[in-house]
Amino acid sequence: MERKINFSINEYYHLYNRGTDKHEIFLDSKDYLRFKALLYVCNSSDSVDIARHFKNGRTFSDLFFVRRKRTLVDIGAYCLMPNHFHILVKEKIPGGVTQFMLKLLTGYSMYFNKKHKRTGPVFERAFKAKHVNTDTYLKYLFAYIHLNPVKIIDPEWKESGISDIRRTERYLNSYQNSSYLIYQQKNYQEEEIINKGAFPEYFEKVDDFNDFIKEWLLFNTHEGLGEGQG
Repeated sequence: MERKINFSINEYYHLYNRGTDKHEIFLDSKDYLRFKALLYVCNSSDSVDIARHFKNGRTFSDLFFVRRKRTLVDIGAYCLMPNHFHILVKEKIPGGVTQFMLKLLTGYSMYFNKKHKRTGPVFERAFKAKHVNTDTYLKYLFAYIHLNPVKIIDPEWKESGISDIRRTERYLNSYQNSSYLIYQQKNYQEEEIINKGAFPEYFEKVDDFNDFIKEWLLFNTHEGLGEGQG
């Protein structure tokens, strides 16, 4: 089924996709790191040559220091889950979203199939996208995307509420595969992926972000966090 959406410059979009037949697309920590590195290097008008970057003993982490030319989108938030992902973007140039996602998903699929000795599609059809056309919706997505990992330890939390708020907060603070820690102002390499300045300043301080997340954890139900694939 074709995606019924036209992307426009300076507009915000929630992008997401999952593994074919809901299969896992991240099987170990290196898979997650590879995808995060691709979030950075594929967001460029340059062609992507991962093999070239690994010369002279470079690692995945070194990719975050590769100089890029013009970026295609601004990324405001992301979350990688075992069988799906979410990315919040703002398009910067005509066709930027489509170019970025084509490079990202093609690059990761080639890596994943080669590493895990498999063939065929990794992702379920084309990526999905929703136009973020209100300020309320845009702010809400910072909660929705960053709270996805809660399902790993508390699958029914949206329906039944949080059973242990302290445990949940500790888990979110230990989850390495989203931009949550970037908004905690932790000093780590993945902060190069996102551009906070391209999005409204909802969270001037870390406490503002923490209060916002905690409010959603405590007071919102399934109806309040129903979006996309997770």
